[in-house]
This record gives sequence, structure tokens and C-alpha cells, in this order.
Amino acid sequence: MIDTLRAEFPATSGYLAACTMGLVPAPTRRAISADLEVWAAGLTSMGGYDAIVNRGRAAFARLVHVDPSRVAIGSQVSVQASVIAAAAPDGAEVLCVRGDFSSVVAPFAQHAHRGVRVREVPLEALADAVTEGTWLVAFSLVQSATGRIADVDAVLDAAGRHGARTLVDLTQAAGWLDVDASRADATVTHAYKWLCAPRGVSLITLSPRIAAELRPVQAGWYAGEDVFDSCYGADIALATDARRFDVSPAWQAWVGAAESLELFAAADLDAVRSHDVALADELRAALGLPATGSAIVTWADPDGRDVRAMTDAGLTVSGRAGNARVAFHVWNDERDVARIVDAVKVRAIA
Repeated sequence: MIDTLRAEFPATSGYLAACTMGLVPAPTRRAISADLEVWAAGLTSMGGYDAIVNRGRAAFARLVHVDPSRVAIGSQVSVQASVIAAAAPDGAEVLCVRGDFSSVVAPFAQHAHRGVRVREVPLEALADAVTEGTWLVAFSLVQSATGRIADVDAVLDAAGRHGARTLVDLTQAAGWLDVDASRADATVTHAYKWLCAPRGVSLITLSPRIAAELRPVQAGWYAGEDVFDSCYGADIALATDARRFDVSPAWQAWVGAAESLELFAAADLDAVRSHDVALADELRAALGLPATGSAIVTWADPDGRDVRAMTDAGLTVSGRAGNARVAFHVWNDERDVARIVDAVKVRAIA
């Protein structure tokens, strides 16, 4: 059941944009508000914030089924993907999905001067496109523009047969899908969407194989084995686990993120998925669209008329790549489905 999780969100109707930005749950809002008061009183401490970051790291590790020693923290997916891009050998092939979110593919394209080649293929062709010459397969588990879910088993199996590494973006998946990050060489996740954290908190998981191939090119004091003894000079001892890829955290963002991550780490994600997908498939049926098993529903809206109609009806939705896009999460219910259908039908009649 997801009643406990649902109760942490304000009673709302019409917010259908978890794929753009999640809503703030009550514990997160309380924690941020309390921290502002402590900060204003001059009572905050770096040690206190460090403990909060490590709470969030541990919660995320539980959420995606890895040990915390395999999790590094950062601020943006593109920045963390860039660390992997920097490790691509000259002339390496990086296989990507055509139309995937830029943050997981663009960092590799910036290494074209070294002969790194980004080869883009349709999502459904990704597994079959892996070859012996593929160094890395980089893809979003759930596509941002369409909501389509990658056949992760097929892709990981193909990569394993050909010796290719894998990078999976979980930003549109973690929080409604129960994902096992240990199966990929690396995953990247920004937590401000389905995990309902403040923006500015991203996480990367690393397998021992890929971690050994990466250089901590962003190393600063927070990448040190003892972060508070690593503040000065170049000669610092980096952490021996994934923390050596940490980036100094945005303290206030992590105050909220730790609460949100713990909330979802304790949730029954299979129940969350069932709830979200049931609503999404109910909408698809009403609009004459096939069921896909995704919590994101998209349909062609090249002129944006459906998005405008839904917005005029008081719904919060989004438009991406010529599609109308709505997302169902724990705070949504059947009333939201009905409001979307009414808005689109009114637009069609008009």
C-alpha cells in the first residue's frame, strides 16, 4: 500500500508533472524550514551537513540496491556523466538512443576531437546495435520525451556479451520503478523529479570495474578520505571508495533531499508503480492509446493545442519534442484522468 507515502503530500488535484519536477513532501518541507531557522541563528555546522549528506547517500543506496560505498554525490547528471566521458579511450564508440535526454549523451559528443564517436539508434534497436566495437552503452531507462521504457535486460545482456560498459540514467525511473543499479556499470540520477527532492542533488553509482577506469577529474576537498582534513593543497588522500568522485554538496538542497530519499527508500515501489501505471493506462484507454506500462503518457501535439487546453483547465502538464506529456505519481487519482480527458475533448470539439 502507498497510503503512508501519499499522506506526506498535500491534497492536490491537477499536478501531472512529476516528470518535470516532483512535489515537496511534508518531511522535506519541514526539514528545509527548520534548517533555515538554524542557519539564521548561526547554529549550523559543516559536520552536521556532512551527516545529512551521508544519510541521503545511504537512503539512495537502499533505494537502488547497492552498497553506499558505490554511490557518489553531485549536483547534475551531465556533470557526473562527464566524468565517464573523460575516461572514454580515443576513438571509442558510445552507443546512445536517438532523442534521449541531452545530459546523458551530450557529454560524450564533446570528446569528438579525440575521435570519440556517438552512435544514435532507435530505442527498440539498442540491444541489437551493440557490437564488439562498442565501448559504452548510455541510455535513459525511461525516455523523457516519450515515457517509453527501455528493455534493460536485453541491453545489459547484449553489453555483457560484447564487453561493453553501461551507463543508465534513472532520473525518470527512480521513485516509481524499483530499479537495481548494481546490474549496470554506472547509473546517474537527479533526484528532483520522481524522488521529490530539491534541485541540485544528483547521484552516481559505480561498479568496481568502471570505477577503476575513471579518473576523479573533479576532485576537491569533499572527495578526500577525511573531508575535513582535505581542505588545502593538492596532496590530499582521496577516498578509497566511490566518494572520491563526490562533489562538494549544496547543503540546503541536501537537507531536503535526505528526507525525500529516505521517504522513497522506505516505500513499496511495486505498489507505487501499480498505482501510477494504472492511472496512466486508464488515460491511454480513454484517449485510444495502447497501454505501455509507463507512468508517463505522451501523444502527438505538434502545435501545443492539447497542452494549452489542459493548462487552461488548471492542469500542470508539459510538452516535449512535439508531444503532450503528463505523468502520474502517488498524489494523483482518477479525478486527474477525468480532468485531462475533459480538457482534451473540449479542445477537440472547439
